[in-house]
Amino acid sequence: MSSVVVDKVTKVFNQGRPDEVLALDNVDLTVGDGEFVSLIGPSGCGKSTLLRLVADLIAPTTGTVTVAGKDAGNARKDQAYGIAFQQAGLFEWRTVRRNVELPLELRGVSRSERKARAEQMLQLVGLADFAGHYPGQLSGGMQQRVAIARALAVQPPLLLMDEPFGALDEMTRERLQSELLGICTATKTSVIFVTHSISEAVFLSDRVVVMSARPGRITADVAVTLPSRDDAGRQSPAFFEKITEVRQALRGTPAPITAEA
Repeated sequence: MSSVVVDKVTKVFNQGRPDEVLALDNVDLTVGDGEFVSLIGPSGCGKSTLLRLVADLIAPTTGTVTVAGKDAGNARKDQAYGIAFQQAGLFEWRTVRRNVELPLELRGVSRSERKARAEQMLQLVGLADFAGHYPGQLSGGMQQRVAIARALAVQPPLLLMDEPFGALDEMTRERLQSELLGICTATKTSVIFVTHSISEAVFLSDRVVVMSARPGRITADVAVTLPSRDDAGRQSPAFFEKITEVRQALRGTPAPITAEA
């Protein structure tokens, strides 16, 4: 079954005005249940625009977006997805637990159930001991883990992530990548992940979708199979081969042919 279906979607900003911009042109994308798909491409190619269309934060000019079998608008109302951005976006005056509880509170979930679910999610991201802390008392990486816990609190079938690790140092970034994969495996959550990092996209993804410069079009869809999703996997020949394949797709040139022994 498909978690997301983007069908022949075009997005025009400022349509009919002198400053009209064609951001996306005839984009088709399908994400299966439990699948991790990364979007990569040059700055301004429409990666975040495509994510916002799936989230129903903006509407397509033409084409349709279906999430969990519903149109994007109804999926948003039913909270069929969670969202995590580059900035954690936590409320400084709420404790870590109460930040995670927020989407449940908005849904009218009882106080006891909110607390139990928040504690479960914080346990999942390794922050159970920090439930009573405030965001300002946490590191940037810890704040991002709280944001992921909040996004997962309503147990959505889909997680939308827009460069959530982009502002972090390399060591923290790699650790959170591994933690994210563990969380998504445990929760069977589908993911659409926007990144500028080729290595990050390859390490995390079942598929890396490559987009062209504006107007954004999908120019390649690279399937990724690694021997493992850990430090050994990062050192494997398959990892570096896929990095080369994605890099060549971004440049619009074919991958080099490897001579047979």
